[in-house]
Amino acid sequence: MDGADLRAQAGFASMTVRCGVVDLGSNSVRLVVFEGRGRNPAAIFNEKAVLGLGRGLHDTGQLNADAVDQALTIMQRYHAVARAMGADPIEVLATAAVRDASNGAAFVGALKERMPGVPIHILTGDEEARLSAHGLLLGFPGADGLLGDIGGGSLELVELHQGEQGKTGSLPIGTIRLADRAKGDIGKARAIVMEELARVPWVHSASGRDLYLVGGAWRAMARMHMAQTGYPLSIVHHYALTREEARDLSGVLMAATRRTLERMPGASSKRLADLPFAALVLRRLLRASGARRVIFSANGLREGWYARLIDAAERKRDPLLAASHDMSLRFGRDQAMPPALFAWTAPLFEDESPLAVALREAACWVSDIGSHDHPDYRAEHAFFRVLRQPGVGFDHHGRAFLALAAALRYEAEAEAPFLPSARLLLDVGTLRRAEILGAAFRLAYTLSGGTPVLLAGTSLERRGGRLVLRLVEGSGVFAGESVLRRLETLAAALGLESSVQVTQRG
Repeated sequence: MDGADLRAQAGFASMTVRCGVVDLGSNSVRLVVFEGRGRNPAAIFNEKAVLGLGRGLHDTGQLNADAVDQALTIMQRYHAVARAMGADPIEVLATAAVRDASNGAAFVGALKERMPGVPIHILTGDEEARLSAHGLLLGFPGADGLLGDIGGGSLELVELHQGEQGKTGSLPIGTIRLADRAKGDIGKARAIVMEELARVPWVHSASGRDLYLVGGAWRAMARMHMAQTGYPLSIVHHYALTREEARDLSGVLMAATRRTLERMPGASSKRLADLPFAALVLRRLLRASGARRVIFSANGLREGWYARLIDAAERKRDPLLAASHDMSLRFGRDQAMPPALFAWTAPLFEDESPLAVALREAACWVSDIGSHDHPDYRAEHAFFRVLRQPGVGFDHHGRAFLALAAALRYEAEAEAPFLPSARLLLDVGTLRRAEILGAAFRLAYTLSGGTPVLLAGTSLERRGGRLVLRLVEGSGVFAGESVLRRLETLAAALGLESSVQVTQRG
């Protein structure tokens, strides 16, 4: 009996469709199982084994013999896990080590025996680069600059022009291969990287724009920087550094001894050998590209593979709004309420930028996600549910704004100990907007009970120095004590006086 039959027998036949991809890299092998076909990949299983399959490849021309048997065992397990979870399709993507090794084809043959029926695709450098770009663009649809994806065997580069892919390149300077080529000498490695980057002069086109970084070694660098600076959010995706910050971080890591690295906050023990070489590649890439800042992405090759399974209309959806809508579907009560709330709150804000409008719409979608939680913990649960949710559509600014608005909607105390992690990520103006929205949501849900039908009997209007709440007589809403109190709070947040106007049904 296969995994699909087992799930059906257990009563899970109606569960959302799943798919699985194995990233067979030079340093690690990883299985990710995604659930659904939504705009934001939902990874429900993610397991990695660091094997160093490509270690020594430069000298021997073959895969690391000590890692091959381990890889076959791990891959057999991944096959069993993916099948048991009902993932379909399942595919293996083999990258630099397998495509460059003289015994790569024999290794793939052994894999096919252990994973019958599973496609094993040995990617070219161009394919690897373009899949990484597809994955990046799920989270950064308007990405503009240069993508760099570093693995153990190679560095993939892709030109990006406002969300469109341009030239690609694949260079043999992944962290493992670079260390092997330089015999562990960072000075020799510098010369190698300079020589390789000279082969792709088009990287200069990123001058003054962004450098998007993909790959475990660079994510490890980001985590170290976050730990050292006390950053209030432990999510690498969308973390950004200025050019100067990235250069300084790279310089420190390039010069550090292993013992020094071990003592640094946030250092990954499994990445210690890679860090100096990853830092070197980043520093030289910054110089070659002239990029103004770096942005780290958790999306790459695997998410790019997933993106091919999504239809074109789904891919075109705004990732922020798609993620917010998904949260509303999972945790909200009435899917007609957020659009009604979006229209209802519009009079509160003047001269909104496109980003501010999008954030307000997203906030409306997540405004009811604590409705099924214990009343005493709704504010805290809603806050962390938004701030820490795994969707790729939220950058750190957006997470903080939406989390704060959701918490204040549930009347979080101003001095609640969990709120500073969001406040530290927002400027004064954005903080004020989140506070206004939170107060508006409290008023709207008090009036309507979370139903658009009752909300339709109310409206807000800014009239001179006053905020006027209009109520339709006989519509089931009235200005009780709690309504008046919350109206006053909202008006005060806007710097206005408050009043209520009752009108007859039209």
